[in-house]
Amino acid sequence: MKKLLSDFKCGDRGVVVSVKGEGRIRRRLFDMGVTPGAELTMRKKAPLGDPIEINLRGYELTLRKEEAGCVEVETL
Repeated sequence: MKKLLSDFKCGDRGVVVSVKGEGRIRRRLFDMGVTPGAELTMRKKAPLGDPIEINLRGYELTLRKEEAGCVEVETL
């Protein structure tokens, strides 16, 4: 099932399907390793949903809700 990364709950796992968004945000996500085919796990989510922390490619990454909303993920 496909979901946006911003809709994940703590402990959810998935594989990145696509990265949408405009120039700077999309480029920044690619530079941080958020690319199609990468497996990730939602680690933490702030009480109001911003920011979120994911585990990706062996490291922890913190994203804003706006950035996470650009990442489409297939749940595992």
